Amino acid sequence: MLNKTKLTLIGAGPAGSLLAIYLAKRGFHVDIYERRPDMRKTPISAGRSINLAISTRGIHALREAGVVDAIMKIAVPMKGRMMHAVSGELTFQRYGKDDTEVIYAVLRSELSMALMNEAEKYPNVKIHFNERCTGMDFKTGEIELRDDDIIGHARKARTEVVIGTDGSASAIRMDMLKAGRFNFSQQYLEHGYKELTIPAGPNGEYKIEKNALHIWPRKTYMLIALPNIDGSFACIFFFPFEGDPSFASLDHEVKVLDFFKTQFPDVVPLMPNLLENYFSNPTGAMVTIKCAPWHIDGKALLLGDAAHAIVPFFGQGVNCAFESCAYLAECIDQHGNDWQKIFAEFENLRKVNTDAIAELALKNFVEMRDLVADPKFLFKKKVEQALQQKYPTIFVPKYSMVTFHRLPYSVALSRGKIQDRILAELCESIDRIEDLDWDKAERLIKNDLRMPQTQ
Repeated sequence: MLNKTKLTLIGAGPAGSLLAIYLAKRGFHVDIYERRPDMRKTPISAGRSINLAISTRGIHALREAGVVDAIMKIAVPMKGRMMHAVSGELTFQRYGKDDTEVIYAVLRSELSMALMNEAEKYPNVKIHFNERCTGMDFKTGEIELRDDDIIGHARKARTEVVIGTDGSASAIRMDMLKAGRFNFSQQYLEHGYKELTIPAGPNGEYKIEKNALHIWPRKTYMLIALPNIDGSFACIFFFPFEGDPSFASLDHEVKVLDFFKTQFPDVVPLMPNLLENYFSNPTGAMVTIKCAPWHIDGKALLLGDAAHAIVPFFGQGVNCAFESCAYLAECIDQHGNDWQKIFAEFENLRKVNTDAIAELALKNFVEMRDLVADPKFLFKKKVEQALQQKYPTIFVPKYSMVTFHRLPYSVALSRGKIQDRILAELCESIDRIEDLDWDKAERLIKNDLRMPQTQ
């Protein structure tokens, strides 16, 4: 049964398209305004190009929307981290307790196109391409639209309810900021990123282990590689903007090649287009954005990166946004068409958790870049695994709480801090599992941790 309320979404990226499906299933008419042309017909960038990693939260949201099978067809499972030392030595660190706990790599462009296809299966969903939203008048409910390819092409469209899924540079958020009494902060990392590629072999084969996220950790910088379904790897080089070494200092082909041969010697033979990729692909910035409130009355709401952009180092950006789609749908089911209540409850449920995953993502950058090859860190990981095996329902590793469960991010953050303290105390004066004081471990765990309500 169709609902008479017409909803307008700004942005047809993964979050916007998935939200449209949730809304269409509830009978709403949904118009999506997307600033770019239809990428299924016109070759364009999918936006920020860092590959996405879908895990339990995202999979649950996709399943609730009835589209998980379509997305799994374009995803590659990753069982853990494959660490590459300068010497070429490989070390594998499993993500979960076994092969049932994996994450899935997917190209942003493939995910966007697949979700647009699924959204357009509903007759009450319409995607309008080449329609950039430049702002909103919250009094009249009008949004301002412009086609960047046609000079002077601008118009206004009246709306009932608008949801901004238009990313970290959200036009809806910018006008909320102008409206007053709106808290906003952004924090850029001193590191940027550049996309590189390991192409598939001559017969479409993978040149390195397929089912792993590859990391070349080098203290103040790192290179990672995620598998694609065509046998290639999308590589992301995280590097300081300034200093030595940095993007500013690697300004010549000879310097770049010498640097990669020294720091990533096993990668260079796998990247025939290294120099072309390095100098032709843009250098991206990474930002954490927080704001409040996320809504204005019952007229407009921010969701996904528009409300809470995070850095990519926990692989939770898209999972967090997808989870928010499911939460918003639950709020709609509870409150019908009372958008003021819906938006207020949604923000109350999600804000504390999006702040938590923002903090967790920043901390995981340090772990991936600096610690994954550190012997003390690796020993703590062994102790962590031993504690998980002995206390599987109580001592759940922080990474697992975030990635393989649907505990609120804020719970994962608070329990993770307690568990970090326990690990530090247990590992303080030992370097062998055999020397672990199990009586002390049991006392600390039972005194400081309660059993979480896992999902």
